[in-house]
Amino acid sequence: MGDDGNAVPYCLADSADALASPAWGAAPPPWAPGRREETHTMIDAGSDADAAERTWCLAEVDIFCDLSEKEMAGIAEAAPMKTYHAGEILYSPSQPSEVLFILKKGRVRVFRVSADGRALTTAIITPGTIFGEMVLLGQHMYDNYAEALDDVTVCVMSRTDVNRLLLTDARIAARITEILGRRLADLEQRLSDSVFKTVAQRIATTLDTLTAAQPPTSPLRPGGRHPQIALTHEQLAALAGTSRETCTKVLRDYADHGLIRLARGRITVLDSDRLKDAAG
Repeated sequence: MGDDGNAVPYCLADSADALASPAWGAAPPPWAPGRREETHTMIDAGSDADAAERTWCLAEVDIFCDLSEKEMAGIAEAAPMKTYHAGEILYSPSQPSEVLFILKKGRVRVFRVSADGRALTTAIITPGTIFGEMVLLGQHMYDNYAEALDDVTVCVMSRTDVNRLLLTDARIAARITEILGRRLADLEQRLSDSVFKTVAQRIATTLDTLTAAQPPTSPLRPGGRHPQIALTHEQLAALAGTSRETCTKVLRDYADHGLIRLARGRITVLDSDRLKDAAG
């Protein structure tokens, strides 16, 4: 809901053609076409140490959980690593390509943009899973953007290698099907939230989702008593489908009621149960 009390539209465009005359003009937002593209870094892999680094990119990824070391090495050979900085675009309608991204590190959001600049987040991708423009997998990203929320590391596979190495393996193919099923359910829930939930509820839902997606703390992965989410107010507003000003007002209200604590570029969840209640 905007500052004047009117609802902020929360919708998506059906075609990339709608971006031909964007409303943002000479000052495009970070996710506008061409804004931060072609700045990724390809990680070279020539030595044995680099080969181990390639295998690291696939380690702990759900779909490869029971592969042998030899099988992992074969897939790693076909999946070079790339790194992207926070805010950079991994994929956009202006640069279509049929590749599969395997996310090893960081978070990625997938979203669509309407002709007047409104955005709808369709998925938040967390480490250990896949995304991309893969017709073979039933995924279509024709009008979608993929933006790095953090500094991310991905392995990238071509359509040919996906077909040769992944879809021919019944174990991997079954897990890919499961992942796509979960993602479809998440998308349906996100669309339902956009229609039936208030802006404040959507913000709480987004915070709760990001908190749940964080890996659990352990001796090897220490964490504080309360989960922290590394996002700016502008990033969170984009995820929840509202304006930055409205998002800031809602966050301050939640902070005043003891649900969260705000810091620069970081949100600490103090009361997860009450945040779930606020999410409706």
